[in-house]
Amino acid sequence: MTSPAELLGQSSLSGVRVLEVGTSVAAPFGAQILGDLGADVVKIERLDVGDDTRKWTPPAWDGVSIPFLHVNRNKRSVVVDYKTDAGRAVMEELIAGADVLIQNLRPGAFARAGFSAERLRELNPRLVYVEMTGFGRTGPRAAQPAYDPLLQAYSGIVSMTGEDGGTPARVPVSVLDMGTGLWLVIAVYEALRRRDVTGVGTHVETSLLQTALMWMSGALMGVAAGHAAPRRLGSGFPGVVPYGAYPTSDGHVFLSAGNQATWLRLLEAIDSQDLDSREGFGSNPDRAANRETVNAALGERTSRFSTAELVARLEAAHVPHSPVQTVDQVLADEQVAALGQIQPLPHAQIPDLRVVNMPVTFDGDYPQMRLAPPELGEHTTEVLAELGHDAASIASLLDAGVIQTPTALEEEQTA
Repeated sequence: MTSPAELLGQSSLSGVRVLEVGTSVAAPFGAQILGDLGADVVKIERLDVGDDTRKWTPPAWDGVSIPFLHVNRNKRSVVVDYKTDAGRAVMEELIAGADVLIQNLRPGAFARAGFSAERLRELNPRLVYVEMTGFGRTGPRAAQPAYDPLLQAYSGIVSMTGEDGGTPARVPVSVLDMGTGLWLVIAVYEALRRRDVTGVGTHVETSLLQTALMWMSGALMGVAAGHAAPRRLGSGFPGVVPYGAYPTSDGHVFLSAGNQATWLRLLEAIDSQDLDSREGFGSNPDRAANRETVNAALGERTSRFSTAELVARLEAAHVPHSPVQTVDQVLADEQVAALGQIQPLPHAQIPDLRVVNMPVTFDGDYPQMRLAPPELGEHTTEVLAELGHDAASIASLLDAGVIQTPTALEEEQTA
């Protein structure tokens, strides 16, 4: 019997051509997801330097930037200077044959290069055009460039992280870049479904600030309802105590007692039933009102155990918990290994490359990783040939410095 994957050509996006005029994290991450789901993603890069993340080292893996590696698989790299007349013509050919175009250049830069939303619609009325910015399409900051930590600060996220009275701290992963990439994917699917009905494409706009506002929706609604702005609670949570990281003799364990029954099981597990009778400890509202006192007393008790001992006791008592693991511990973790999400991907320069696949399976299988993150301009000749350019035309564009291949780049660098 034919499987669903075979009926779809391995993916719902097989046969969909995506152009990514992206750099850094947000647009490349979103485009990578589309590639993971089967789209043919053509990454348009600048002469000589390409995506900024190619130079974001350390960290590197066998000399290749890890920030580039982790958001650029399942793509083909084409280098073209579309600010030249010949390069603009090549870009217009690419756009005419694409289904989706994604860009996150500085606000207005792509339009100034001759590719406004109106011009894109003229070139390809069916094109889904996704424009990604930092602060959004309108307003006093719309023209400003932005990075993930800047928008974490601007949106209030940083004001809520770190310990009370301490220095504000950003969330040390790209939650807004990668979150905006996820919204990009959702929007592309919606726009493609609309095109199925109308026959025309859509101009989609999204931004890091809009993603931040969505992630902050609970806090924003709370303030709108008249509550005070959330204060920094470290690993704590406003409405539940205990909740967060508590010390052990050799580390920390994160635990949560979301109801009174769990609180009592926790106390029994650590031989601390006496704490329940202390003033201000007997109910969750009391504990929340006396957060610092409760946390200090509980931390003194948990610190009597090693991490392994405390985890064993909490597990036996059915108290929600987790050891606070370092990244190297996560990589070696048996639960992580059992999921099979960290997978090898053949790469010409990195024989032992492993990457983290999408966090979903379909009938038990992760999406197929077809292509390793590409060399700069690795597929320039291949893609231009698909557009109908013959060898002489490609050679002429190379000689004129309009396009670039890895060989041409290497020759320039050694000349």
